Amino acid sequence: MSKGSDFMELDIPPGVKKIVLAGNPNSGKSVLFNALTGMYVDVSNYPGTTLEISYGKYSDDAVIIDTPGVYGISSFNDEERTARDIILKADIVVNIINALHLERDLFLTQQIIDTGLPVIVALNMMDEAERQGLSINIDLLSSMLGVKVIPMVAIEKKGLEELKNNIFNASRGITTPGIEEKLQEMEKQTFSRGEALLILEGDPIIAQRNGVPPGKMQEEIYLKRRKHVNSIVDKVVKYNKSEEDFKTKLSSLMIRPYTGIPIFLLSMAVLYEVIGVFIAQTVVGFTEETIMQGYYQPFITELLSKWISINSPLWHILAGEFGFLTMPVIYLLGLLMPLVVGFYLMLSIFEDSGYLPRIAVLTDRILTSIGLNGRAVIPIILGFGCVTMATIVTRILGSDRERRIAIFLLGLTIPCSAQLGIIAGMLAGLGPPYVLLYILIIFSILASVGTLLNAALPGKSTDLIIDLPPLRFPRAGNVLKKTATKSLHFLLEAAPLFALGALIISVFQITGFLDLVQNLIKPITVGWLGLPKEATTAFIMGIIRRDFGAAGLMSLELDKIQSLVALVTITLFVPCIASIMMLFKERSKKEALVMWLSSLFIAFLAGGIISKLSKLTGEFLPVYYPIAAFFIVLMMVSFAVSRFKSRTEKFEEKLEGVGK
Repeated sequence: MSKGSDFMELDIPPGVKKIVLAGNPNSGKSVLFNALTGMYVDVSNYPGTTLEISYGKYSDDAVIIDTPGVYGISSFNDEERTARDIILKADIVVNIINALHLERDLFLTQQIIDTGLPVIVALNMMDEAERQGLSINIDLLSSMLGVKVIPMVAIEKKGLEELKNNIFNASRGITTPGIEEKLQEMEKQTFSRGEALLILEGDPIIAQRNGVPPGKMQEEIYLKRRKHVNSIVDKVVKYNKSEEDFKTKLSSLMIRPYTGIPIFLLSMAVLYEVIGVFIAQTVVGFTEETIMQGYYQPFITELLSKWISINSPLWHILAGEFGFLTMPVIYLLGLLMPLVVGFYLMLSIFEDSGYLPRIAVLTDRILTSIGLNGRAVIPIILGFGCVTMATIVTRILGSDRERRIAIFLLGLTIPCSAQLGIIAGMLAGLGPPYVLLYILIIFSILASVGTLLNAALPGKSTDLIIDLPPLRFPRAGNVLKKTATKSLHFLLEAAPLFALGALIISVFQITGFLDLVQNLIKPITVGWLGLPKEATTAFIMGIIRRDFGAAGLMSLELDKIQSLVALVTITLFVPCIASIMMLFKERSKKEALVMWLSSLFIAFLAGGIISKLSKLTGEFLPVYYPIAAFFIVLMMVSFAVSRFKSRTEKFEEKLEGVGK
C-alpha cells in the first residue's frame, strides 16, 4: 500500500497538504470542521470500511480531513483503525480537546505527539469549563506539551481566527518521558516514527505491515503516558467550585435506572407526539395528500397523457400505481422526507443537548444481553421513523458483529412510523389486552432472536466507551445545520433505490409475475395463518411499502385473533423494498439474502403459532391466555440464555487470567 493510496481513493490529489482533525467523541470536531471548510465538503466511505469520512478544501494547497471520534489510535475497532491510518499519513494534526475533560482527552493528545507528527491543540468548550469553575493555565499547558494551544469556543467561532493563523505553525511536541530510546530503536525498522510507536504498543496490524513482531510495551507506555498526563493536569488546572450544579445533578438522575427510565419514557413520549402524531398525521397529511397527490400527481398524469396512452406498458412504468415518476417521488417527498427531517431534528436536539449519550448509558445493560451496546439505541430509535435510515445509522456501531445483529433486528421487529400509525389504529379497536399482547409478542421475539444471534455469532458486544458531554440548551443554528445536512444526505442516497424499486415492481405487475407470487403465498396465508386469502395482497404490498401492507389489512373483515395474527406478521415481515435494497447495500449479497429469508420465515412462523395457540382455549379461558403464556416463556428462556452466556464469558475470562 503506497503512503497516499487511501487518500487518493478519497479523491484527495497527491501533493496537497493533509490537515487532519483528531479528538475524542463530543469534543467539537464536527463543529470545527464545518467552520474550517464551509460548504466545500465531500463525504466518502474510507476504503475497506463502512465509516464515512468528511473532507473539504481549506486552501489552494491544503485539505481538512475529519476523523471518527476516538480515545486512542490502535486496532481496537473500526473507528480507531480508520482514525489511526488517517492520522499517521497527516501533514498536520489539529487535536481538538474538551476543556472539561483534560485528564481523558490529553491521553490521545500525548499519543499523537509521541508519533512525532506536527500538532496544534484546539482547547474547545472553554465557556463550559468556566461555568463549571475550571481555570486552565493555557501558557503552561502549551509549554508542557511542547505545542501551541489555542483556547476556543468552536460553536461560537471564538478562537477560530487564531487557530487559522497558527495552523501551519504546528510543531512536534514533547515525547512521553521514558520511551524515547525504545522509539528510536524501533524507528530504524519501520516506515515512520508513528508506526514505530504503535508497534511498541502491540498494534498487530501495524506490526504485520512492517514485517516485525508486535511489541509488548503497551502497558508500560500507557502507564508512563497516564502519569505524564496526570502531572500536566495537576499543574495547569484549578477547580474553583466544589458544589454540584443543577446540570450535574440532572445528568446523574438521567443515567440511574430508577430515575433515568421515567425521564427516558417521558422523552420518548415527546418524540412520539412530535413524530408519530404531529408530523406523521398533520404534516404528512398536507405534504402527501394535499401537495403530492392533490397537485403533483395530477400534473404528471395530465402531462404524460398527452404523449402516452394510459393503457400502454410505458404508462404503467412511468405513471401507474408504482410509476417511476409517481410512487417514489410521492413517497420520498410527501411521506418519508417530513418524517426523516423530523427525526433528524429531534435526534439533533437530543445530541446537541447532551442527552443522547446518557440514553446510551441507560440502555447499555439491556442491549448487551442481545449482543449490542448502548450506542445501538440510536438506530433503534431512528428505526421507528424509518428502517431504511436506521440501517444506514448502524455504521456508528463499534464492530461488524454488532452491525449485523442491529440490522437484522431493525428489519424484523421495528415498525416504521408510517406503519406504526396504522398498527396503532387497528390495535386501538381490539382493546387493551390485545395491545399489551402485541407489545409482548414483538418484544419477546426481539429478545429471543437477539439472544440467539448473540450466542451464535463469534465474539461479544464491544464495551460502551462513551463521553458524557455537559448538558446544555441546544443551539438552534447547530441543530438546523445537522438536520439539513443529514436529511439531504439521506435523500440523495435513498432516491435512486426507491426509483429502482418502483421500476422493478411495475415490470412485475405488467408481466403478471406479481399475481404469480400472490397465488404462491395463498396456502400459507389461509392454511397456516388462518387469514382470508385477500390478506396475501397485503403482504405483497408490505414488501413494496410497509404502511401499504398494514393499510391493506384495514379493509379486510377480521376477528380479533385474525387481526392480531395479521398485525404481528406484517410487523415481522420483511421491510419495504427501499429497506431491502439498503440491506443489500450494507451487507454482502449472501448475508442480506439470508436475513431477508429469515425475516419471512420468522414472521410466518410467529403468526402461525399465534393462530394455532388461539384454538387451544376452552369455553372459560380467554383466547389470549395461551398466546401470552407462550411468549412470556420464550422471553424468560431468552433472558436465561443471555445470563448463562454472560456467566460463561466471565468464567472463561477468569480462567484466562489464571492461565496468564
